[in-house]
Amino acid sequence: MSNQSIGLSDNLYNYLITNSVREPEILTQLRSTTAKHPLANMQISPEQGQLMGLLVQLIGAKKCLEIGVFTGYSTLAVALNLPADGRIIACDVSDEFTAIAAEYWQQAGVNDKIDLHIAPALETLDRLLTDGEADTFDFAFIDADKNNYAAYYDRCLRLVRQGGLILIDNVLWYGRVADPAMNEDKRTQAIKQLNQQIYHDDRVQISLIPIGDGLTIARKK
Repeated sequence: MSNQSIGLSDNLYNYLITNSVREPEILTQLRSTTAKHPLANMQISPEQGQLMGLLVQLIGAKKCLEIGVFTGYSTLAVALNLPADGRIIACDVSDEFTAIAAEYWQQAGVNDKIDLHIAPALETLDRLLTDGEADTFDFAFIDADKNNYAAYYDRCLRLVRQGGLILIDNVLWYGRVADPAMNEDKRTQAIKQLNQQIYHDDRVQISLIPIGDGLTIARKK
């Protein structure tokens, strides 16, 4: 939930974008469309989308999960880096937001790679587990309602294969995780608790990086 990396001056951020981000035109167009949306700050930053695409390629991912779609920028960033037979199960509860996403997925020619589920994500994830899909996904991205972050992480850890990646967005939460004044905020507490849970979880290797609004990368051992 940050359309640029926090903690950087405008000049330094512009330098980062100018010298590192190779954003495909279709992603630029989607980002421009989303910028006009009242909830535009829910979109990930272009540098984060590029990192996600690179990670997908590095691990040779073919089977992906996404919890939280919004207007589909992260989904598209991943889909563009999947092979022809790659697939994403994308979970969201909004027909309105994902209608924008579907338009751009179609334009990009990746619509057949994306299986959109409009339903509470926990229902979809639990159904996948019931259907025997544990340990079969290569990559998962969590960027949805913060109060359910721990439950999403639990399901994704069971669904992702050994050596697969789970990415969790907003783990710095605009700096609120380090602000004692936010200790009573439920979403802040949920993120802080998950950060501690993952830190102590010896089933994964981790790196929390200050890109976007903070991104944890967890590799399942």
